[in-house]
Amino acid sequence: MDLKYIFCMKWGNAYGAKDVNVLNAMVSRNVTGPFQVVCFTDDSSGIVPEVKCLPLPPLGCEIPPDVPGKWPKVALWSKDLAGLQGIALFIDLDSVIVDNIDCYFEYGDPQDVITARNWLNIFNKTGQTSVFRFPIGGHSYMLENLQADPAAISRKYQYEQDYVTRNIRGGIKFWPEGWTKHFRIHSMGPWFMRYFRAPILPKGAKIITFPGMPKPSDAVLGRWSGRQVPTTPFGYLCWVWSLRKTDKRWKKHFSRFILPSPWVKEHWRE
Repeated sequence: MDLKYIFCMKWGNAYGAKDVNVLNAMVSRNVTGPFQVVCFTDDSSGIVPEVKCLPLPPLGCEIPPDVPGKWPKVALWSKDLAGLQGIALFIDLDSVIVDNIDCYFEYGDPQDVITARNWLNIFNKTGQTSVFRFPIGGHSYMLENLQADPAAISRKYQYEQDYVTRNIRGGIKFWPEGWTKHFRIHSMGPWFMRYFRAPILPKGAKIITFPGMPKPSDAVLGRWSGRQVPTTPFGYLCWVWSLRKTDKRWKKHFSRFILPSPWVKEHWRE
């Protein structure tokens, strides 16, 4: 039986060792057969020994500082990725695995590049690289092309996932509709429902992605971010109303109320 590789990346201060350890624990509960979680990181301190920590693969070019997106992830397309071979499933550290994910390794052709659907831009059929599978070393031109003209490419696509969507030879494929869901869209629902209903676990989902805010650790506690705000619906609405004289964009906070999510706590743990 082939070894199942699960990749993640950690650089800077956005995520810590706990996030890697939680991912490893979720994988161990939801993958059958031999597997290996590999974390490409600039700091391996605190990460459990079961995780194989490797240095961040070099991007080999400079991305302009005004360009958004997670462009270091493009380095995963390197022709030689620390000598690893086979196929790998990449999972962002702000994802929650809620069911067995063996099917992510079995679906489609081994040479396919398969991504989550970008639920925020669904009509353009773009991919979302929170969860994607790829043949290791199989599309090295993706990194080489970026290295040839990093400023032009990154400014054209803005986000690494859009670059991947538009440039993988043969095109990307998507996971089946129900497997990979977006927390804000599929769990939280419309903003006005968030005051009456805790985020739901979508039926049939296997991985819930958390692009942007909130993060899994915040969803457990019922908050949008680490900012201290009232946690009751009425108290929160009063707080938002109080911002109208000091925050020109105060109305955006109406959609940022969230009740605690017990199912996130159940699954997002070591």
